[in-house]
Amino acid sequence: MKLRDRTAIITGAGGGLGRCHALELARHGARIVVNDLDAEAASRVACEINAEGGEAIGVASSVTDETGVAAMVERAMAEWGRIDILVNNAGILHDKSFAKMDLADFRLVVDVHLMGAVICSKAVWEIMRRQAHGRIVMTTSSSGLYGNFGQANYGAAKMALVGLMQTLALEGAKYGIRVNCLAPTAATQMTDEILPPDALEKLAPELVSPGLLALVGDEAPTRAVLCAGAGHFARANVTLTQGVWIGGGDHAADAVAASWDEIGDRSAEVVPAYGFTQAERELASAASMSSATGGTLRNEHLSTTSHGGRSSS
Repeated sequence: MKLRDRTAIITGAGGGLGRCHALELARHGARIVVNDLDAEAASRVACEINAEGGEAIGVASSVTDETGVAAMVERAMAEWGRIDILVNNAGILHDKSFAKMDLADFRLVVDVHLMGAVICSKAVWEIMRRQAHGRIVMTTSSSGLYGNFGQANYGAAKMALVGLMQTLALEGAKYGIRVNCLAPTAATQMTDEILPPDALEKLAPELVSPGLLALVGDEAPTRAVLCAGAGHFARANVTLTQGVWIGGGDHAADAVAASWDEIGDRSAEVVPAYGFTQAERELASAASMSSATGGTLRNEHLSTTSHGGRSSS
């Protein structure tokens, strides 16, 4: 019972992956707020958890409805006095090629996935800060991490959630709040028309949910992106290569193109601890090159790739 006395809100939990998340966390002792747009579905999952000896309530609200989300949080606090875990799982698909997609479809998907996660996270943020404990999971996707044809809206929203996770993890660290991303591959209503039947059979959503426990427990990491599907788990990272110092001047653009392979060399890439790592490396590289050239930054020699100028940072 690793989550005994912990309270979790799971959005979009009336069916599919969200339901599996709710059941999995309840099995480990968490008290569950089952959120869904469909009141009957939310109530049904809550009853299922209660029938198995757990504690759950069903709450119907859109994640984009600030008033409804606030009421859900107030109910959870009135019921159990704390909120430890938020799993931002709610989502929709409106797939079309970018040429055929209208802006309303783009906005709707971004609103539900990105702004829904923002609204829910904001609603619990101060509670978690006061408790000095919190776990927030964003549901990202390989479509956001790597792209997918016909999912410009969905992919943009899902990658935006990674950026949100990165910053909230930094801001929440001193308050005991850990923020991570889960990138699931699961057979749900959202994937029924995308994947063939034999693949859907292997991608049961309950095979994803065990990974969620690692992201919300007392020993959870922070700023992790966990990819899960068919019982397989992997980590995704946003990395930074060592790069090449080019400098400025008339030949800089040509030098960037000529050095492209070296700029992209992944042999010594790193996972930055924070966004300013990029600027720190760039300034260190420029300073190193300035020192090597006696304080004068010149790039005439960079019209060829013979000098390289790799950062020493």
